[in-house]
Formats: sequence, structure tokens, C-alpha cells
Amino acid sequence: MQENQLQKQYPRLVVDLKKLRHNIDEIVDRCAGCGIAATGVVKGFNGLPEILSVYKDCGTLGIASSRLEHLEQAGKLGLKGPFLSIRIPMLSEIPDLVRIADWSLESERIVLEAIEDECRRQKRRHGAILMVDLGDLREGFWNKEELLALAEETERKFEWIDLIGIGTNLNCYGSIAPTAENLQQLVDLARQVEIRIGRKLQIVSGGSTTSLPLVYKGAMPRGINHLRIGEAMQTAADLEAFWGVSTPELHKDVFTLQAEIVELKDKPSYPVGEIRVDGFGKTESKYVDRGIRRRAIAAVGRLDFSFCSQLLPVNSGIEVLGASSDHLILDVEEAKNEIKMGSIVEFRMYYGPMLYLTNSGYISLVYK
Repeated sequence: MQENQLQKQYPRLVVDLKKLRHNIDEIVDRCAGCGIAATGVVKGFNGLPEILSVYKDCGTLGIASSRLEHLEQAGKLGLKGPFLSIRIPMLSEIPDLVRIADWSLESERIVLEAIEDECRRQKRRHGAILMVDLGDLREGFWNKEELLALAEETERKFEWIDLIGIGTNLNCYGSIAPTAENLQQLVDLARQVEIRIGRKLQIVSGGSTTSLPLVYKGAMPRGINHLRIGEAMQTAADLEAFWGVSTPELHKDVFTLQAEIVELKDKPSYPVGEIRVDGFGKTESKYVDRGIRRRAIAAVGRLDFSFCSQLLPVNSGIEVLGASSDHLILDVEEAKNEIKMGSIVEFRMYYGPMLYLTNSGYISLVYK
């Protein structure tokens, strides 16, 4: 794109690679202390090679992503597997899945049959982790007998597929929290699978970052031996903000957005005129009449980060009011540091903005 050829400084995303490695080491060690292996999930920063390289020899049990492109990049960079594909596969991508990934999350028999055929063609083995739906209503078997039957069939009939284990996903769609109770159900199912197949499973995967609170509180059921961790290593913000887990040992500023102020004026705090919908077809009820306030606009928008409410101003006193596609609206009336035209404002962030910012063609990336 023409914009990528521009010599632009802002907006930009500053990535502190040393702080990222520190967070990875902290999470890996904490999980290991509970007998849990952590696989590093790299989709949150879109598998950018400069960031992906930090995961080399970091102690994770391989690398995971929902995008095969990221796993292929990891292999080219010399990272160690197993490479785990964490989006249940499309039938159309099976040849690439078998070629690139060592393991995958699975929930459909017809997909396993296609993988078996492709493995035979490529003369390459593949590991399957069968997914269980414990109530979040995303991927996985709801009928537990169906799960047990397919686990036994995978073990007995498929020659090129190895049944690595079973797993679950929670909190991503249905907002269902991982608890000791629902993850104990996963452990119990794993034991039933082991009885059916006559051996111990290698992996009982208890979810992602949202399962870490159980690790911190010492409440993870015995038998969960694997987690798929992305956000806690990268932005490290969700555990404290949403789950009430204190993590002072983790850096919350691995990713910092820097944006330039392009307008600074005193304006009413409540829109003037007939309120209908915004540029995204929504009617907002967030407006509060606080009188005339000092407002600023930064040159970055929802096209770049999507979730403006998940940007955390570094300068205390700045309040994020909202955003359009290209403009971030700020209240700077009580900003601790002086804001002027051309000032650079900084933001830490939750997972969502990191996901979008690292995939934007309009953001300059700076590594330190």
C-alpha cells in the first residue's frame, strides 16, 4: 500500500522485547510449578517475526496460533515445536495443516478422516487434541459419549493420527469462567478416555489465559497439565482488570501506542443536536454533560485498534471518550502533563487493541 512507503513517525506501536521475554519466563515458571506446560500463543500480535523471535528457546511447549501462517513463520525462524493450530481446521486447509502444524484442536470426525488421508499422502504424522464444550458454546463435543467414541476410534483405527489429549476453551464466546468445578469435568473425561484407550493421555489442556487465575490461587484441578497462553505474556492486563489477580511481577507495557495530537479545543461535553447513530450504526448513551471541557483529538482511530475503551492512557488525567475510524477523542481537562498541539500521547492496552494494531498497515512499529 502507498501508505507503507510514507516516512511517517506516528501513530506508532512501541514493543519492548525484553519485557515480553520477562513475562514469558514468569508465566512458564509459574505454570511449571503447578505441573503445567504452557504453549505460547502468538496470534495476538499477528505472528510478527521480530516479536515471534523472542519465543525462541523460552521454555514454552512449542508455539500456537489460529493462523497457519504464524506457525510456518515460527518454523522458518528456527523456533521449536510442537506447533499447535488452535482454530479447528477448515477442510480446505488440511494439506497446509498437515504440512505446517504438528498438533491441532479437533471437534469433527470428518476432519480427522481428511487429516488421516492427507497424512498418508505426505507421510507425516499429526497429533490431535479433541475439544470438549463445557458450556461456553464455542468449539468442542457437547455429547460426551460422542467424544469418548471418537477418541477410541482415533486411537484404534487412524494409522497416521496420534491422540495427544483432550482440551477445552472457556470465556471466549459465552463468557463462562474457568472454575475448579468445570475443569474437574475435563479431568474426569480425560480419565474416561484413558480407560477406553488403555493408556495415559499426554495433554489435558485446560484453556488459555483466563484459566491462569486458578494457577495463581492454587485451585487448578490436579490432572490439568497444559494451558495455551497468549495475553498474559503479552499485554498482561486482563488478569488484574477482569479477574482480580495481582500480577506485579508482569510488565503491563510491553506494547505502547503513541499518537499525535492534531486538535486541541474547549468544547461542550454533550453533543449538540438530534442524536441518531454514530459512524458504525450505533446509538451511544455514554455522553455525560459536564459543561465545557478541554478536548483533544489524536490521529489514530478504530481502523487501527477497534476497541478505544481498552486503551489505557499513560498520562494520568486523560480520559478516552470515544473514537471514529481515524480520530481518537480525549478529555484532557485534568491531564497531569501539559497537552499541546503536536504532543505525543501514550497508551497501554488490553488484548483487543494489540490484536488490531499489530495488523494495521497504518501503524509504525518500533522495537526495543
